[in-house]
Amino acid sequence: MAIRHSLASLPEPPTRPGNGHLQDWALAPLGLIEEGAARARAAGKDVFRLRLGLPAVVGFSPAWNRRFLTDLGTFRSAGSFSAVVPYLSGGVILSDAPGHGPRRQTMNPGFGKRHLEVLRERTQAALPGVPQGEFDALAWADRAVLALLNAAYFSGEFSPRLLHAFLAPLRQPFPVPALPRPGLFLRVNAELRRLAHQRLTAGGDDLLAVLAPLPGGLEETRVSLAAAHDTTTHALAYALWHLARYPQWHAPEHHGAVLKETLRLYAPGWMGSRRLGRDLVWDGVRVPRGALALYSPYLTGRDPGLWDAPGEFRPERWADKPPAWAYLPFGGGERLCLGMHLAQMLIHDVLGALPPLRAVRGDATPQPGITLGPRGPLVVRRD
Repeated sequence: MAIRHSLASLPEPPTRPGNGHLQDWALAPLGLIEEGAARARAAGKDVFRLRLGLPAVVGFSPAWNRRFLTDLGTFRSAGSFSAVVPYLSGGVILSDAPGHGPRRQTMNPGFGKRHLEVLRERTQAALPGVPQGEFDALAWADRAVLALLNAAYFSGEFSPRLLHAFLAPLRQPFPVPALPRPGLFLRVNAELRRLAHQRLTAGGDDLLAVLAPLPGGLEETRVSLAAAHDTTTHALAYALWHLARYPQWHAPEHHGAVLKETLRLYAPGWMGSRRLGRDLVWDGVRVPRGALALYSPYLTGRDPGLWDAPGEFRPERWADKPPAWAYLPFGGGERLCLGMHLAQMLIHDVLGALPPLRAVRGDATPQPGITLGPRGPLVVRRD
């Protein structure tokens, strides 16, 4: 019979007296998980332990990613980090098997490539102009994605001021995104109901028109919109910065590789979490039911065992297929990101419309929050 070791046998980053890893998790999580991964690799492991007030493990290998994203009975969304953020606490994001699959199937058509083509002319028309001279690519991407999502979800009819107020807290460090905002949510829900009533009575083809008739459709609209904004904004801002720094890649035939390389280095969804619905034995170690389990597209995307020169921006690497389950900016399996095709369409359309840019100055250091984005600003110049 195989020996099953306890969590205490796993490598872990250095702890601080009195709070384990909580302080570093709150203040410097990327350094914390990078140190944990380095210690795990040195020990021949692909999982390490974190002390976060409850049993917690982080895995980063393709094998771990595959199990994490396909074993929906063991890795449960209820009780994950999303549950503590009001913006993400609901809808299909927190649904689990067996209900997740059928619920997701009702939503997939609206976010599929065929329906998104119906919205494309509308979103392209909503793209703001690129300023002359110097401008902050991060701030511009924020405004652009706000307008693009308003066009896709609401045909541009949602109050831009209210939409900005709703989404702005997500860009702040913790605990700001987790704070309750009942008044703001009431105003947003009232606007959603008003626009949904128009769709249900007069018809329409935007994303709200698709989601409003579904059970819980307005919640799904609000949650998917919140999940889409910062992820798309940060990916777009990084892509603009890379094109400004490496203008030889600024051509439509290269934009696919540029975006993939951007998402490998700076996956907006840098960490995913689940709670274990049953005991898990991984590489001889027993992880108990109820433990927090995490996977990190950031760690896997920068794993030196999987990628040559993992910290360098090299779009040419995408001439070859990546290792299976090693490139996961949109998750994978049944829980593949609902908005993947929407985000890719919007970003590619923006990149295709961009004039030549030149990088001036900026701080691209990844700053983790709900999503991973640049510390900024990212000042570029349109000549």
